[in-house]
Amino acid sequence: MKNDSILLDHGSGGKMAHQLMHDLLLPLFRDPVLARLHDGALLETPQGRIAFSTDSFVVDPPFFPGGNIGDLAVNGTVNDLAMCGARPAFMSLGLILEEGLAIETLQCILISMAQALERSGTRLVTGDTKVVPRGTADKIFINTSGIGFVPPAAHISGDQARPGDCVILSGNMGDHGIAVLTQRQGLDFESDVISDTAPLHAMVQAILAAAPPVHVLRDPTRGGVATALNEIALQSGVGIEIDEHSLPVAPAVAGICEMLGLDPLHVANEGKLLCLVPEDHASNALAAIQRDPFGRAACIIGRVTGDHPGRVILSTRIGGRRIVDMLSGEQLPRIC
Repeated sequence: MKNDSILLDHGSGGKMAHQLMHDLLLPLFRDPVLARLHDGALLETPQGRIAFSTDSFVVDPPFFPGGNIGDLAVNGTVNDLAMCGARPAFMSLGLILEEGLAIETLQCILISMAQALERSGTRLVTGDTKVVPRGTADKIFINTSGIGFVPPAAHISGDQARPGDCVILSGNMGDHGIAVLTQRQGLDFESDVISDTAPLHAMVQAILAAAPPVHVLRDPTRGGVATALNEIALQSGVGIEIDEHSLPVAPAVAGICEMLGLDPLHVANEGKLLCLVPEDHASNALAAIQRDPFGRAACIIGRVTGDHPGRVILSTRIGGRRIVDMLSGEQLPRIC
């Protein structure tokens, strides 16, 4: 480790988060399932494969345009399971509450969670609550863990990308990160940006039915599309080339990013997925995604290559090429 203490950057999902994982956690907790660094652990049982995932949510502010920390927590865990090809089934809930939090606020968050669970067909089956003294937390932190069942034909992992695969993105980049940022900072823009938080399990099942040989699924949350693609390139030992002309960004998000000096490729999403699929199945996968209400703006943004393994290369609008790296630093703190 190059640092003597934990920095906010270690929670960004970018370079320093990966350094923390590879330098400190993986050497101590040696397990081949953990070492795959997938969105969830794929585990073999006598009854078949299950996916298991856990995540913690520390959003500031806990309410933002399009959602709140409650439905975000449920959708986030549902999506981590879905990126393994799993159908979500069971979930746990851990609450860390700050003394003084209004009961009405907590009730509103829990109602949103209950509604999100019902939409995803997932049961909340266990949980825990802790309260900490005033000033030692920030209103509410949530941990959720989930278990889902993986169909026998699904073999999806970040190390399965192959040269020739098409890279599909299910919709516009950066909606969630910009929605939270503008709410937190009190920024007033003429066009309101709404978080894209959404459950993607139904979309994934449609993809698997339409294009069974899907190689990789990944939801580009912290660190955005750029970081997720770099993770896949490193895990699979391939190069990925994307086209700037093809990258979908809502005009309002593009404008705010330009004003604030942000790259939409590095801004967080909470209701989008990347799908890497062999070229001869790409049109079927794309059509399945576009039929889903959360995937209507889906498009092919690039391809996997055997060149420059471990690198993501962007073909720019002006005809140049540049390396797209993982997020470096904490661009947007407390967005998930």
